Order: sequence, then structure tokens, then C-alpha cells
Amino acid sequence: MTEVTVKQLADSVGAPVDRLLKQMQQAGLSHKGEEESVSEQEKQTLLTYLKGGQGESAKPAEKITLKRKSTGTLKSGQGRTGRNVTVEVRRKRTYVKRSEVAPEAAAERSEPVVSQSELEAQRIQEEEKARVEAEENARSAEAERKAEAERRAAEEKQKEAELKQQQDQQRAASEQQAKQAPTAPVSAADIQAKEQSEQRGGKRSRGRERSSTGAAEKGRRRELSLKSERRNKRRPTQREAALHVDQQGGEFKPEEFISREVEVGEVITVGQLASGMAVKAGEVIKTLMGLGVMATINQAIDQDTATLVVEEMGHRIKIVSEDVLEEQLEASLVIEGETTSRAPVVTVMGHVDHGKTSLLDHIRQARVTSGEAGGITQHIGAYSVTTANGQITFIDTPGHAAFTSMRARGAKVTDIVILVVAADDGVMPQTEEAIQHAKAAEVPVIVAINKMDLEGADPDRVTNELAAKDLVPEAWGGDVQFKQVSAMTGEGMDELLEAISLQAELLELSAIDEAPAQGVVVESRLDRGRGPVATVLVQNGRLQQGDIVIAGEFYGRARAMLDDTGANTKEAGPSMPVELLGLNGTPGAGDDFAVVADERSARELAEFRRDKMQERIQATQQAAKLDNMFANMIEGEKRILKLVVKTDVRGSLEAIVQAMSEVGNDEVSVQVLGSGVGGISESDATMAATYGATVFGFNVRADKTAKTLLEREGVELRYYSVIYELIDDVKDALSGMLSPEIREEIVGTAEVRDVFRSPRFGQIAGCMVIDGTVYRNKPIRVLRDNVVIYEGELESLRRFKDDVSDVRNGTECGIGVRNYNDVRAGDKIEGYDTKEIARTL
Repeated sequence: MTEVTVKQLADSVGAPVDRLLKQMQQAGLSHKGEEESVSEQEKQTLLTYLKGGQGESAKPAEKITLKRKSTGTLKSGQGRTGRNVTVEVRRKRTYVKRSEVAPEAAAERSEPVVSQSELEAQRIQEEEKARVEAEENARSAEAERKAEAERRAAEEKQKEAELKQQQDQQRAASEQQAKQAPTAPVSAADIQAKEQSEQRGGKRSRGRERSSTGAAEKGRRRELSLKSERRNKRRPTQREAALHVDQQGGEFKPEEFISREVEVGEVITVGQLASGMAVKAGEVIKTLMGLGVMATINQAIDQDTATLVVEEMGHRIKIVSEDVLEEQLEASLVIEGETTSRAPVVTVMGHVDHGKTSLLDHIRQARVTSGEAGGITQHIGAYSVTTANGQITFIDTPGHAAFTSMRARGAKVTDIVILVVAADDGVMPQTEEAIQHAKAAEVPVIVAINKMDLEGADPDRVTNELAAKDLVPEAWGGDVQFKQVSAMTGEGMDELLEAISLQAELLELSAIDEAPAQGVVVESRLDRGRGPVATVLVQNGRLQQGDIVIAGEFYGRARAMLDDTGANTKEAGPSMPVELLGLNGTPGAGDDFAVVADERSARELAEFRRDKMQERIQATQQAAKLDNMFANMIEGEKRILKLVVKTDVRGSLEAIVQAMSEVGNDEVSVQVLGSGVGGISESDATMAATYGATVFGFNVRADKTAKTLLEREGVELRYYSVIYELIDDVKDALSGMLSPEIREEIVGTAEVRDVFRSPRFGQIAGCMVIDGTVYRNKPIRVLRDNVVIYEGELESLRRFKDDVSDVRNGTECGIGVRNYNDVRAGDKIEGYDTKEIARTL
């Protein structure tokens, strides 16, 4: 036989490779890999080892005896006179092997898998022959047993037939004798024969009766046994309850501990925590008591305490965000589908006297069909216009309050801003405010120079003023489109609409049409007849009548929808403004709205937002305070003081803004978000609340609406009449925002004269204070040859045997240095103190 590898040998044998390698190593072979070759001699060595191991096997047991004992209860008597009798039933059964082939079969089963290989061909043949002989012996033995059973059955039948025949003969003889001699005495032999026949004939009937009554008695005993077991069953102890016994027999096994994942939010009650871990609340309360926390089942605990309890009890913690409802809504709002182009959303901004309303009215009258002329409701905040280049949606935001609120909530509603400037008036304060809003929102601007039909129109001056505000026209190499229009004559209107369409094409605006609607609230009001009415702008998806809508802190079902013409509509697509009826309140301008699955989730989310808003208002009241602003700054970042400045005249405004730009350094600076001439208006207050700024008024005051808004939002308002006081307060605020300077001051020095050992404190240095005062609770340094070798603190400071808090100059003392045992004579121990010194600009 040629050489084969270990893997081939294992495949031919039908055994795993690792098991074969293990047996080969036990046989003294040096094979370690499955690719190594095996020679004939090595095969014989392995075979000899396997045969030797087989011969040493122990002789199996010839007989097995099983014993079983059960206890039951029987009741004797009836009623109260009866009593219970305990009955113990013992059963014993012995199993003996049927043939002598069993040892060979057991040896064959215990034989290693390797014994069936090609190396043992001769041995396998012998075993096969023995197996065949064993099967033949078993078959012959079975045949003998069957023949013996048939022979015994035939003998029994023959005996029964002979007995029956004998009984018939005796019966016939007795009848004949009775007929012949009825008065003849009966002999003792006849009586004995009769009794024997009756006994033999009644054996089978009594056997059948015993079998039927035995089965009934067995069922009754089992029923009584079950009753006694239920009656004697007691409540298991705590140790016994933790153990389970297999009903078929086996070992006692303890219950497996199940480690559960417990979801914990910012606050959770003890009962909810116990339910999450599937334990009793008393166990949680006991664990809390071990941690030093006394709590009841309905008491709420914080997240950190709940984490300690969960980890102490062996479970896993899962931190749940407090904004889980918002996260679930955001996850449900993730929509996928084909995007289609949508109409641009345009916001018209500008000074109130620069013809913004006239421009919008001209666009409405010129672009609305004759059947709808005059049907536009003037109070709606958004409307749609059809042009030669497509649909355009306009948003009217007087006072810019809605636009600022949208920007504050991060909603990019507006795609393009049209800045209206009068050609005869130029750039005004509200024009500058509009530019600031557009820059903050990062929205492209199109400038419309209006009133070109007047004699005093000077578009060049307007262009120069706007260029100074970083609005450079395309003719000058910038990226802002300038169009000269007239709202009265209609001059340049087509060019303005074409500019809007061109800018929209550059932006490549798109939205998903077939999806649940999402969008923004433009404005809302409380109508006397219809209730809360919200003007919404759909940004994605399609809003249909009957949808469940949540908008900010309010929710409801869309009972009715009106388009910009006042007509009822069943649905609204992307970039389409509609008036929505059915909400339970008036949401704020700029709030997001979305369609949700059911009313329950909408109600829960609305209540959650309402609570969070109240908490946010209370938490941010102190954050905006100018005196505490430096405490909220992050270490390492440049700190910025944001201001909104309003003055009485432009000269003062320019001086203040210039002074603010010069104040500051690399760590702190001033940023003027908004500035202008005139009183502090509601738009100024909204901007300050949005961007976290402080309002400065120089010789001006805030109106009632602005003051109410500032008080509600917690924004600080300061009035000044002297410019130097304003600049000094800004410098003081910036100085408070600077990180303090840390300075060290040496307070005392002691010289080590000798070193002693103390069993309580370890090494003690006997010192003489040569300068200042050494304090017990201040940090120290150890100097050797005027070089610092250790920094730390004192372990002990003693004067004779008394502990003292300080030792003055010229006094001896004993000093123990904490965690340092290398003090030598001649060293110096220097005590120092650190002080924080406020920095100034």
C-alpha cells in the first residue's frame, strides 16, 4: 500500500483529522500536520496502539438492578370514623443480557473510529464474521424461544382439553349415579374430586376478575397518591425555589440570570426602573438604600443614579435621549422618491416708503387672470403668481418679523430676496436691516430700484450706496442683479421677473411631490368665525385635506384649506401657500409643520414641545445677561460679545460702531449684529433674541412692543447718553470674559536641620522657619541646592507635640511631607499660595 497523507487517511477512515492526529501522537508518532505522509510501518504502529487500548477495556456489567419506592395514603372507613393509612410500595426490576454477544457488541461500540480503516482489513473481516455469527445465534435463539413458547402453549391447550374432558366425564358419571341411586351416600373421594374440579375450573374466571379489579384498584391508588401529594405539598423555601429538578430524573440546576437592557431617560421613577429590569420595586429600593438614596416607588430619580442602580443589579443601561419624540418624528419624515422642479419662493423686503406694496400690487394685477381680478385677499402672507417663465411664490413679510423667526429656527424658507430701494431716497435704515437679514440667511439678493418715473430719481447714487454695503452689481463685476423698475408705470417688471426665473434656474430648486407634506408656517391669526388660521408653505410632499398636522406646539386635523385666491382646495403641492384650518392654536411664524400618522403621536409631541419651550425660556433668561456672559464661554475659543446698537443720529452711530471694532484682542471681540438710527423697534428686539445679543440704546428708547418682547425673552437692554460710558461698559464686559491670570506668591521657607523616623507619620523633618510663615494647608515645594525636586502638600505640621496650622519666622517645627520620603538635611521646604488676578484690556 502506497504512502498517504494524514488527511487522506482520515477521509478513508471517516474520522476527524484532529482526532486522528491526537491518536497518532499518543501512539508515539511525530505527525502534527494534515499534509504529512504516513508510511506502512507507521500505520502498523498506530494499529498496534489501538488494539492494545481496546484489550484493556473493562468488562461490562452482566446485570442491572433498578429499585423504585413510592409512598401513598389510603383511607380506611367512611366519614369521621375513617383514618388515613400510609402505604409504601417498593418495586425491584433486574435486567440481564440476553446473550453472550453483548460484550463483543459493547467492545465494538467502544472501539475507536480508526479501527475501521483500510489498515485493519483482516480484523474487520473477523469482526464481520463474528457479527454474522452473532446475528445467526440471535436468530436461532429467537427461533428456539418461539418454538418453546409454541410448545408450552400446545401443552397448556392439551392439558386444558384433558382437564375439560375429565370434568365432563366426572359430571356425566355423577349425573348417572344420581339417577341410579339418589339416596346413596356420597363418599369422601367424590367430595374431594368435586372440590378439585371446581378449584381448577374457577381459576380463569377468578384471574379475569382479579385483573379487572386490579386495574381499578391501581387507578384508585394513583388518585389517592396524587391527592396526598397535593395535600402534603408545602411552599418551597427561597433556596429551593431557585432550583428546578428534571421530571425525568437529573441534577438540580439553578435558574439562569437574565441580563436585560434598561432604557433610562433624563428622569425615571423607581417603579418604571423596576419594571424595566423585571424585578420587584423593593429590590430597587434596597439597592438605592445601599447607595445612600432614600426613595419610594413613585419617586423620580435622575439618570446618573439610575445608571448606578442598573449596573449594581447586573443589567445593561441604554441612555435614551430626552428628545426621543423629536427623533422619531425626524426619522418618520425621511422621505425618498423622485424629485421634481418646484417654483421659487421670493421674499420682498425694503423700506416702508419705497414702494414695496405698490410693486407687489402691480405684480398681482398684471399676472392674475381676469376672472380672478380683485379676488386676492390682502391679509394673506403668501401667494402664487403665474409668469411666462413659470410659477413664482411670493411671501409678504412686513416688519421682517416672520423672516427673522424663520432664520432663528433654521428653516430656509426663502430662496430669493428682492430688495426694493427708492431711486429718489436711497439706502435707509430699514434697507440696511433687510441687507443684514439676507446676509444672515445666506440668500441671494436681487435689487429693484423703484420709482424710476420720478424726476428726482438717481439710480447711480443708490448703486454706490448699496455697493458700500457689499451689494456689488454685475456691471461692476459683482454677483448681484440690479433692475430699474417703476411700480406705477410697470417699467422693468418683465426684466425683474426674468431675473427671478434666471436666479431660480441657477439654484436648481427641486422637491419630492409624492410624500407626506412638510413645510413652514408663514403667519397665523385667530379668526373670530373660523378659529385658528395658519398660512403655511409646503416645501416637500403633498398636503391633503383630512391629514393630521403638527405645527410647532399645536396640532389638529386639516378641516379645510384655502389657496391664495380664497377658494377651497383639497391638496397643496411643493412651494404652494395655503391657509390651514383645524389646528388647536396659532403657531409662531417660522415653525415647522409636518403630517404625522395619528392624532395620539401628534398630541404627545405637541405637549412635549410646549414643556421644552417653557424650560428653554427659563434656562436662557440668565444666559443672556451681560454680567454672566463670560461664565458661559468655552475655554480655548474666541469669545464674542454680540450687540444691537440704535442711536439718535448717524454721527453717533458711526462713532460707536468704529469704537466697538477697535475694542478687543485675540481672545475677545465685539460683533455688532444690527445698527441703525431711531427708536428700538420690535424687529431689533427679535434680532437680539434670535442671535443672543445685548441691546444698546444711545439717546433712544424702546417702544412698548419691543420692551415686552425683550422682557419675555430675557434679553438685556441698556440706555446711554454719554458715549464714553457705553465704551467703558463694553470694555468691562470684555475684561470679564477674559480668563484670569494665575500668580504664585511664596509665603514661607523652612530649612531642614535633621530628619527623624516616626512610626505614625514616617519621615519627619526637623526644620527652622527662616522666612515668612509656613502654613499647614498650603502647597509646598522641596528644594535641594535651590532646585525644585518635589511639589506636593504637607502631611503634618507640629510644634513640639502639638499640631499647629502655621509656624512663624524663627521658630522650630516638625514637618512631614505627604507621599515623599527623601527629605535630607540641608533641603529647603517652600510654601506658596496661588491667586487669580482679573485681566483687563
